[in-house]
Amino acid sequence: MKIGIIREGKYPPDMRVPFSPDQCRTIAERFPGTEIVVQPSAIRCFSDDEYRQCNIPVQEDLSTCDVLMGVKEVPLSALIPDKTYFFFSHTIKKQVYNRTLLQEIIRQNIRLIDYEVLTEKEGLRIIGFGRFAGLVGAYNGLLTMGKRNNWFDLKPAHRCLDLAEMMEIVRELKLPPCRIALTGGGRVAGGVLELLHALSVKQLSPDEFLTVIDTTEAVFTQLNPDDYNRHRRGLSFDLSHFFSHPEEYESNFLRFCQHTDLLIAAAYWDPKAPVLFSSEKMTQNDFRIRVIADITCDIDGSVPSTKRASSIAEPVYDYDPQTGKICPAFSSEKHIQVMAVDNLPCELPRDASLDFGNNLIERVLPHLLGDDPDRIIQRATVTANGTLTDRFAYLSDFLQGK
Repeated sequence: MKIGIIREGKYPPDMRVPFSPDQCRTIAERFPGTEIVVQPSAIRCFSDDEYRQCNIPVQEDLSTCDVLMGVKEVPLSALIPDKTYFFFSHTIKKQVYNRTLLQEIIRQNIRLIDYEVLTEKEGLRIIGFGRFAGLVGAYNGLLTMGKRNNWFDLKPAHRCLDLAEMMEIVRELKLPPCRIALTGGGRVAGGVLELLHALSVKQLSPDEFLTVIDTTEAVFTQLNPDDYNRHRRGLSFDLSHFFSHPEEYESNFLRFCQHTDLLIAAAYWDPKAPVLFSSEKMTQNDFRIRVIADITCDIDGSVPSTKRASSIAEPVYDYDPQTGKICPAFSSEKHIQVMAVDNLPCELPRDASLDFGNNLIERVLPHLLGDDPDRIIQRATVTANGTLTDRFAYLSDFLQGK
Protein backbone atom coordinates (compact mmCIF):
# COMPACT_ATOMS: atom_id res chain seq x y z
CA MET A 1 0.00 0.00 0.00
CA LYS A 2 1.14 3.50 -0.81
CA ILE A 3 0.21 6.19 1.71
CA GLY A 4 0.37 9.91 0.97
CA ILE A 5 0.53 12.59 3.65
CA ILE A 6 -1.40 15.51 2.23
CA ARG A 7 -0.64 19.18 2.69
CA GLU A 8 -3.10 20.87 5.05
CA GLY A 9 -5.17 23.33 3.04
CA LYS A 10 -7.81 24.57 5.46
CA TYR A 11 -7.55 28.14 6.69
CA PRO A 12 -6.34 29.09 9.23
CA PRO A 13 -3.33 26.85 8.47
CA ASP A 14 -2.85 23.73 10.57
CA MET A 15 0.74 22.73 11.29
CA ARG A 16 -0.01 19.20 12.53
CA VAL A 17 0.70 15.99 10.63
CA PRO A 18 -0.48 12.37 10.92
CA PHE A 19 3.14 11.10 11.06
CA SER A 20 6.49 12.65 11.86
CA PRO A 21 9.52 11.86 9.66
CA ASP A 22 10.80 9.27 12.14
CA GLN A 23 7.36 7.68 12.35
CA CYS A 24 7.21 7.39 8.56
CA ARG A 25 10.51 5.52 8.64
CA THR A 26 9.16 3.29 11.43
CA ILE A 27 6.09 2.44 9.36
CA ALA A 28 8.19 1.45 6.36
CA GLU A 29 10.28 -0.84 8.56
CA ARG A 30 7.41 -2.30 10.57
CA PHE A 31 5.00 -2.89 7.69
CA PRO A 32 6.98 -4.30 4.73
CA GLY A 33 5.58 -3.29 1.38
CA THR A 34 4.16 -0.02 2.71
CA GLU A 35 5.44 3.11 1.03
CA ILE A 36 4.93 6.67 2.27
CA VAL A 37 5.26 9.90 0.30
CA VAL A 38 4.72 13.44 1.56
CA GLN A 39 3.24 16.42 -0.21
CA PRO A 40 5.47 19.50 0.26
CA SER A 41 4.31 22.11 2.76
CA ALA A 42 5.71 25.43 3.93
CA ILE A 43 3.70 25.49 7.17
CA ARG A 44 4.01 21.91 8.46
CA CYS A 45 5.61 21.58 11.92
CA PHE A 46 8.11 19.11 10.42
CA SER A 47 9.92 20.55 7.39
CA ASP A 48 10.19 18.90 4.00
CA ASP A 49 13.92 18.51 4.58
CA GLU A 50 13.29 16.58 7.80
CA TYR A 51 11.30 14.03 5.79
CA ARG A 52 13.95 13.87 3.11
CA GLN A 53 16.61 13.21 5.75
CA CYS A 54 14.60 10.12 6.72
CA ASN A 55 14.51 9.03 3.06
CA ILE A 56 10.80 9.83 2.73
CA PRO A 57 10.00 11.13 -0.78
CA VAL A 58 8.52 14.62 -0.94
CA GLN A 59 6.43 15.19 -4.06
CA GLU A 60 3.47 17.25 -5.20
CA ASP A 61 1.65 14.52 -7.13
CA LEU A 62 -0.12 12.01 -4.86
CA SER A 63 -2.30 10.48 -7.56
CA THR A 64 -0.52 7.11 -7.34
CA CYS A 65 -1.28 6.74 -3.62
CA ASP A 66 -3.89 4.30 -2.36
CA VAL A 67 -4.57 6.11 0.92
CA LEU A 68 -4.30 9.84 1.63
CA MET A 69 -3.99 11.00 5.23
CA GLY A 70 -4.32 14.49 6.65
CA VAL A 71 -5.65 16.17 9.77
CA LYS A 72 -8.35 18.76 9.02
CA GLU A 73 -10.92 18.98 6.22
CA VAL A 74 -9.56 18.80 2.68
CA PRO A 75 -10.43 21.72 0.36
CA LEU A 76 -12.81 20.66 -2.40
CA SER A 77 -10.32 21.61 -5.10
CA ALA A 78 -7.67 19.32 -3.59
CA LEU A 79 -9.78 16.13 -3.47
CA ILE A 80 -8.61 13.28 -5.71
CA PRO A 81 -11.41 11.00 -6.96
CA ASP A 82 -11.60 7.28 -6.14
CA LYS A 83 -9.15 7.46 -3.22
CA THR A 84 -9.37 6.50 0.45
CA TYR A 85 -9.00 9.50 2.76
CA PHE A 86 -8.37 9.76 6.49
CA PHE A 87 -9.10 13.11 8.17
CA PHE A 88 -11.40 14.82 10.67
CA SER A 89 -14.32 15.64 8.38
CA HIS A 90 -16.55 17.41 10.92
CA THR A 91 -19.64 16.14 9.16
CA ILE A 92 -21.03 13.41 11.43
CA LYS A 93 -22.95 15.92 13.58
CA LYS A 94 -24.53 17.36 10.41
CA GLN A 95 -22.29 20.41 10.48
CA VAL A 96 -23.89 22.61 7.86
CA TYR A 97 -20.63 24.32 6.94
CA ASN A 98 -19.25 20.99 5.67
CA ARG A 99 -22.32 19.75 3.83
CA THR A 100 -20.78 20.59 0.45
CA LEU A 101 -17.61 18.72 1.39
CA LEU A 102 -19.55 15.54 2.14
CA GLN A 103 -21.56 15.91 -1.05
CA GLU A 104 -18.38 16.26 -3.09
CA ILE A 105 -16.75 13.27 -1.39
CA ILE A 106 -19.67 11.10 -2.45
CA ARG A 107 -19.75 12.58 -5.95
CA GLN A 108 -16.06 11.77 -6.42
CA ASN A 109 -16.47 8.19 -5.15
CA ILE A 110 -14.12 8.80 -2.22
CA ARG A 111 -13.93 6.39 0.68
CA LEU A 112 -13.89 8.60 3.78
CA ILE A 113 -12.58 7.22 7.05
CA ASP A 114 -13.06 9.73 9.86
CA TYR A 115 -10.59 9.70 12.75
CA GLU A 116 -13.35 10.82 15.09
CA VAL A 117 -15.25 7.54 14.75
CA LEU A 118 -12.33 5.11 14.92
CA THR A 119 -13.43 3.02 17.90
CA GLU A 120 -12.71 -0.23 19.66
CA LYS A 121 -15.45 -2.83 19.45
CA GLU A 122 -16.62 -1.67 22.90
CA GLY A 123 -17.24 1.77 21.42
CA LEU A 124 -14.33 3.67 23.00
CA ARG A 125 -12.54 6.14 20.73
CA ILE A 126 -9.11 5.05 19.59
CA ILE A 127 -7.49 8.23 18.48
CA GLY A 128 -7.55 11.99 18.64
CA PHE A 129 -5.79 15.11 19.80
CA GLY A 130 -7.91 15.28 22.94
CA ARG A 131 -5.12 15.26 25.49
CA PHE A 132 -3.42 18.24 23.88
CA ALA A 133 -6.72 20.08 23.42
CA GLY A 134 -7.25 19.68 27.17
CA LEU A 135 -3.73 20.74 28.12
CA VAL A 136 -3.70 23.85 25.95
CA GLY A 137 -7.36 24.70 26.59
CA ALA A 138 -6.84 24.69 30.36
CA TYR A 139 -3.64 26.72 29.95
CA ASN A 140 -5.49 29.28 27.84
CA GLY A 141 -8.24 29.41 30.44
CA LEU A 142 -5.67 30.30 33.10
CA LEU A 143 -4.05 32.81 30.75
CA THR A 144 -7.45 34.47 30.33
CA MET A 145 -8.12 34.48 34.08
CA GLY A 146 -4.70 36.02 34.67
CA LYS A 147 -5.36 38.85 32.23
CA ARG A 148 -8.88 39.55 33.43
CA ASN A 149 -7.82 39.84 37.07
CA ASN A 150 -4.34 41.31 36.50
CA TRP A 151 -2.83 38.29 38.27
CA PHE A 152 -0.17 37.36 35.74
CA ASP A 153 0.64 37.52 32.04
CA LEU A 154 1.35 34.01 30.75
CA LYS A 155 3.43 33.31 27.68
CA PRO A 156 1.04 32.00 24.98
CA ALA A 157 1.29 28.26 24.47
CA HIS A 158 2.09 28.60 20.77
CA ARG A 159 5.17 30.63 21.66
CA CYS A 160 6.50 27.85 23.88
CA LEU A 161 9.12 25.60 22.33
CA ASP A 162 7.19 22.49 23.30
CA LEU A 163 4.97 20.91 25.94
CA ALA A 164 7.86 20.67 28.39
CA GLU A 165 8.34 24.45 28.39
CA MET A 166 4.61 25.10 28.81
CA MET A 167 4.40 22.71 31.75
CA GLU A 168 7.46 24.26 33.37
CA ILE A 169 5.66 27.63 33.27
CA VAL A 170 2.63 26.00 34.89
CA ARG A 171 4.63 24.39 37.70
CA GLU A 172 6.17 27.75 38.61
CA LEU A 173 2.78 29.53 38.63
CA LYS A 174 1.05 30.49 41.87
CA LEU A 175 -2.69 30.63 41.25
CA PRO A 176 -4.63 32.99 43.55
CA PRO A 177 -7.83 31.75 45.22
CA CYS A 178 -10.45 30.93 42.59
CA ARG A 179 -12.97 28.23 41.78
CA ILE A 180 -12.80 26.10 38.63
CA ALA A 181 -15.43 23.70 37.29
CA LEU A 182 -14.46 21.12 34.67
CA THR A 183 -17.02 19.15 32.67
CA GLY A 184 -16.10 15.86 31.02
CA GLY A 185 -14.30 12.63 31.69
CA GLY A 186 -12.61 11.70 28.40
CA ARG A 187 -9.22 12.42 26.85
CA VAL A 188 -9.83 16.16 26.72
CA ALA A 189 -10.74 16.31 30.39
CA GLY A 190 -7.72 14.12 31.11
CA GLY A 191 -5.47 16.77 29.56
CA VAL A 192 -7.12 19.45 31.71
CA LEU A 193 -6.59 17.33 34.83
CA GLU A 194 -2.95 16.81 33.92
CA LEU A 195 -2.40 20.56 33.84
CA LEU A 196 -4.40 21.32 36.99
CA HIS A 197 -2.51 18.66 38.93
CA ALA A 198 0.80 20.12 37.71
CA LEU A 199 -0.43 23.44 39.06
CA SER A 200 -1.26 21.73 42.39
CA VAL A 201 -4.85 22.99 42.41
CA LYS A 202 -6.86 21.30 45.16
CA GLN A 203 -9.62 19.01 43.88
CA LEU A 204 -13.04 18.93 45.57
CA SER A 205 -15.90 16.55 44.98
CA PRO A 206 -18.96 18.14 43.33
CA ASP A 207 -20.77 18.14 46.69
CA GLU A 208 -17.80 19.74 48.44
CA PHE A 209 -17.57 22.32 45.69
CA LEU A 210 -21.15 23.35 46.43
CA THR A 211 -20.86 23.36 50.22
CA VAL A 212 -17.30 24.58 50.87
CA ILE A 213 -17.91 28.19 49.91
CA ASP A 214 -15.07 30.18 51.45
CA THR A 215 -11.67 28.94 50.34
CA THR A 216 -8.26 30.55 50.69
CA GLU A 217 -6.79 28.61 47.79
CA ALA A 218 -7.58 27.69 44.21
CA VAL A 219 -9.91 24.69 43.98
CA PHE A 220 -11.57 22.74 41.19
CA THR A 221 -14.14 20.03 40.71
CA GLN A 222 -14.68 17.59 37.87
CA LEU A 223 -18.28 17.11 36.81
CA ASN A 224 -19.54 13.97 35.09
CA PRO A 225 -22.84 13.85 33.15
CA ASP A 226 -24.84 12.76 36.21
CA ASP A 227 -23.60 15.82 38.10
CA TYR A 228 -25.15 18.32 35.68
CA ASN A 229 -27.99 16.41 34.00
CA ARG A 230 -31.13 14.85 35.43
CA HIS A 231 -34.07 12.93 34.01
CA ARG A 232 -37.02 15.14 33.15
CA ARG A 233 -39.46 12.82 34.96
CA GLY A 234 -37.34 12.38 38.06
CA LEU A 235 -36.07 8.91 37.22
CA SER A 236 -32.62 7.89 38.48
CA PHE A 237 -29.74 8.83 36.19
CA ASP A 238 -28.54 6.05 33.90
CA LEU A 239 -25.44 6.87 31.86
CA SER A 240 -26.09 4.46 29.00
CA HIS A 241 -29.70 5.64 28.78
CA PHE A 242 -28.51 9.26 28.80
CA PHE A 243 -26.19 8.58 25.87
CA SER A 244 -28.98 6.80 23.97
CA HIS A 245 -31.79 9.24 24.81
CA PRO A 246 -30.26 12.58 25.80
CA GLU A 247 -33.47 14.39 24.84
CA GLU A 248 -35.16 12.89 27.93
CA TYR A 249 -32.87 14.82 30.26
CA GLU A 250 -32.58 18.41 31.44
CA SER A 251 -29.69 20.46 32.79
CA ASN A 252 -28.88 20.45 36.49
CA PHE A 253 -25.82 22.67 36.09
CA LEU A 254 -27.31 25.92 37.40
CA ARG A 255 -26.39 25.08 41.01
CA PHE A 256 -22.71 25.30 40.03
CA CYS A 257 -23.00 28.69 38.31
CA GLN A 258 -22.96 30.68 41.55
CA HIS A 259 -19.84 28.89 42.83
CA THR A 260 -17.62 28.96 39.72
CA ASP A 261 -15.19 31.59 38.44
CA LEU A 262 -13.69 29.62 35.54
CA LEU A 263 -15.66 27.04 33.58
CA ILE A 264 -13.64 24.61 31.48
CA ALA A 265 -16.04 22.84 29.12
CA ALA A 266 -14.41 19.59 27.99
CA ALA A 267 -17.36 17.21 27.66
CA TYR A 268 -18.65 15.79 24.38
CA TRP A 269 -22.05 17.32 23.65
CA ASP A 270 -24.85 15.73 21.67
CA PRO A 271 -27.08 18.37 20.01
CA LYS A 272 -30.07 16.45 21.43
CA ALA A 273 -28.72 16.82 24.97
CA PRO A 274 -29.50 19.74 27.30
CA VAL A 275 -27.33 22.84 27.20
CA LEU A 276 -25.45 23.66 30.40
CA PHE A 277 -27.35 26.89 30.93
CA SER A 278 -29.31 29.46 28.96
CA SER A 279 -28.24 32.91 27.80
CA GLU A 280 -30.99 34.29 30.05
CA LYS A 281 -29.37 32.68 33.08
CA MET A 282 -26.11 34.43 32.23
CA THR A 283 -27.79 37.80 32.85
CA GLN A 284 -28.72 37.01 36.46
CA ASN A 285 -26.78 38.32 39.45
CA ASP A 286 -26.00 34.87 40.84
CA PHE A 287 -24.23 33.81 37.64
CA ARG A 288 -20.66 34.01 38.93
CA ILE A 289 -18.75 32.57 35.97
CA ARG A 290 -16.53 35.24 34.44
CA VAL A 291 -14.25 33.16 32.20
CA ILE A 292 -15.28 30.24 29.99
CA ALA A 293 -12.69 28.03 28.33
CA ASP A 294 -14.91 26.16 25.87
CA ILE A 295 -12.61 23.44 24.59
CA THR A 296 -15.52 21.66 22.91
CA CYS A 297 -16.17 24.80 20.82
CA ASP A 298 -19.66 23.76 19.72
CA ILE A 299 -20.99 26.96 18.16
CA ASP A 300 -24.33 27.88 19.81
CA GLY A 301 -24.04 24.54 21.59
CA SER A 302 -23.90 23.57 25.25
CA VAL A 303 -22.41 26.96 26.18
CA PRO A 304 -24.57 29.78 24.71
CA SER A 305 -21.78 32.37 24.80
CA THR A 306 -19.76 30.39 22.26
CA LYS A 307 -20.95 32.35 19.25
CA ARG A 308 -17.91 31.67 17.08
CA ALA A 309 -14.51 30.04 17.25
CA SER A 310 -11.59 32.20 18.30
CA SER A 311 -8.09 31.88 16.90
CA ILE A 312 -4.63 31.06 18.21
CA ALA A 313 -3.57 34.64 17.46
CA GLU A 314 -6.65 36.08 19.21
CA PRO A 315 -7.85 33.33 21.55
CA VAL A 316 -10.33 35.40 23.59
CA TYR A 317 -13.40 37.47 22.89
CA ASP A 318 -15.90 39.06 25.27
CA TYR A 319 -19.54 38.09 25.55
CA ASP A 320 -21.96 40.72 26.81
CA PRO A 321 -24.66 38.77 28.66
CA GLN A 322 -27.06 41.72 28.58
CA THR A 323 -27.08 42.03 24.80
CA GLY A 324 -25.93 38.54 23.78
CA LYS A 325 -23.34 40.11 21.50
CA ILE A 326 -19.62 39.51 21.01
CA CYS A 327 -17.31 42.36 21.98
CA PRO A 328 -13.54 42.96 21.90
CA ALA A 329 -11.54 40.96 24.44
CA PHE A 330 -11.31 42.43 27.95
CA SER A 331 -13.37 45.47 26.96
CA SER A 332 -15.53 45.51 30.12
CA GLU A 333 -15.53 43.95 33.58
CA LYS A 334 -19.24 43.28 33.07
CA HIS A 335 -18.46 41.00 30.14
CA ILE A 336 -17.64 37.30 30.25
CA GLN A 337 -14.39 36.28 28.58
CA VAL A 338 -14.71 33.34 26.19
CA MET A 339 -11.78 31.21 25.01
CA ALA A 340 -13.05 29.06 22.12
CA VAL A 341 -10.06 28.16 19.96
CA ASP A 342 -11.12 25.23 17.76
CA ASN A 343 -7.63 23.96 16.93
CA LEU A 344 -5.93 24.05 20.33
CA PRO A 345 -3.46 21.20 19.67
CA CYS A 346 -1.96 23.36 16.90
CA GLU A 347 -0.35 25.46 19.61
CA LEU A 348 1.96 22.50 20.36
CA PRO A 349 1.98 20.89 16.90
CA ARG A 350 5.10 18.73 17.13
CA ASP A 351 4.18 17.13 20.47
CA ALA A 352 0.56 16.68 19.42
CA SER A 353 1.56 15.12 16.08
CA LEU A 354 3.96 12.67 17.71
CA ASP A 355 1.29 11.50 20.15
CA PHE A 356 -1.29 11.21 17.38
CA GLY A 357 1.07 9.32 15.06
CA ASN A 358 2.04 6.82 17.75
CA ASN A 359 -1.61 5.96 18.30
CA LEU A 360 -2.15 5.57 14.56
CA ILE A 361 0.83 3.23 14.26
CA GLU A 362 -0.08 1.08 17.24
CA ARG A 363 -3.86 0.99 17.04
CA VAL A 364 -5.00 1.75 13.50
CA LEU A 365 -2.41 0.83 10.88
CA PRO A 366 -2.34 -2.90 11.81
CA HIS A 367 -6.06 -3.01 10.95
CA LEU A 368 -5.66 -0.96 7.79
CA LEU A 369 -2.62 -2.84 6.48
CA GLY A 370 -3.57 -6.29 7.76
CA ASP A 371 -6.58 -8.14 9.09
CA ASP A 372 -9.35 -6.19 10.79
CA PRO A 373 -11.32 -8.76 12.79
CA ASP A 374 -12.84 -6.09 15.04
CA ARG A 375 -14.01 -4.04 12.00
CA ILE A 376 -12.32 -0.91 13.31
CA ILE A 377 -11.81 0.50 9.82
CA GLN A 378 -15.27 -0.51 8.66
CA ARG A 379 -17.01 1.24 11.56
CA ALA A 380 -15.17 4.48 10.84
CA THR A 381 -15.95 4.45 7.11
CA VAL A 382 -18.47 7.21 6.47
CA THR A 383 -18.69 6.90 2.68
CA ALA A 384 -17.79 4.15 0.21
CA ASN A 385 -18.70 3.27 -3.38
CA GLY A 386 -20.35 6.62 -3.97
CA THR A 387 -22.77 6.52 -1.04
CA LEU A 388 -23.07 6.71 2.73
CA THR A 389 -22.36 3.50 4.60
CA ASP A 390 -25.18 1.95 6.63
CA ARG A 391 -23.87 3.30 9.93
CA PHE A 392 -23.99 6.87 8.61
CA ALA A 393 -27.20 6.61 6.61
CA TYR A 394 -28.73 9.08 9.09
CA LEU A 395 -26.84 11.80 7.15
CA SER A 396 -28.99 11.26 4.05
CA ASP A 397 -31.41 14.10 4.78
CA PHE A 398 -28.50 16.33 5.73
CA LEU A 399 -26.88 15.67 2.35
CA GLN A 400 -30.10 16.68 0.63
CA GLY A 401 -30.14 20.01 2.43
CA LYS A 402 -32.80 19.09 4.99
